[in-house]
Amino acid sequence: MRKVAVIEDDPDLSFLIKLNLEREGFEVKTFSRATDFFHSVLKDNYNLVLVDIMLPDFDGYRIAKFLKSRPDLKDIPLIFITAKGGEEDKLKGFELGADDYITKPFSLKELIARIKAVLRRYEGRITSKVYEFKELKIFPEEKRVFLKGEELHLTPAEFKILLKLVENYGKPVSRESLLDEIQEFGKESTERTIDVHIKHIRDKLKDYRFLIKTVRGFGYKFEE
Repeated sequence: MRKVAVIEDDPDLSFLIKLNLEREGFEVKTFSRATDFFHSVLKDNYNLVLVDIMLPDFDGYRIAKFLKSRPDLKDIPLIFITAKGGEEDKLKGFELGADDYITKPFSLKELIARIKAVLRRYEGRITSKVYEFKELKIFPEEKRVFLKGEELHLTPAEFKILLKLVENYGKPVSRESLLDEIQEFGKESTERTIDVHIKHIRDKLKDYRFLIKTVRGFGYKFEE
């Protein structure tokens, strides 16, 4: 079931959107404040975000900037629903990475149709994903890593560990969870093995080694 986050401070409109999307088979979670959404999106996986621009705390533009700045969240489709219908407002929204911009008042049928259209575009994309951190590029499908244009030669286990950390950008990943990633290679491993792999990855990342941070007593996380 596809999950949609609705960030709208008008309780009546929020309820109507939630009701109609659920009738279409979506799972919906609503928020009246940006702050509550920020906490949720770091834990939950959303397939699409609907956001009003004018909110009580941070505006919708700030939410867009936050999502698009994070490698683990930047591919979530984003639609603005707002009373700000000026051309400059729309241009700003699209410049920040919005996939659509719907001006209030709108019909719920139109909203649902445009949500489905955006999701079809995303779900139909064939392009491979790439994680970029300035001069560091990670290609999950090709299992290749490049730093300043030169390929880094990671072992399969090292690549698995690095990718797991990147996919959980900003979130601590336990040593136990990282161990699960390399069990397929058939070698009996311990948490100490993970520490050794992390050292080797950091050595290969050179001056980008700071991206892998130690979470004392737990594991590691990948974060700029």
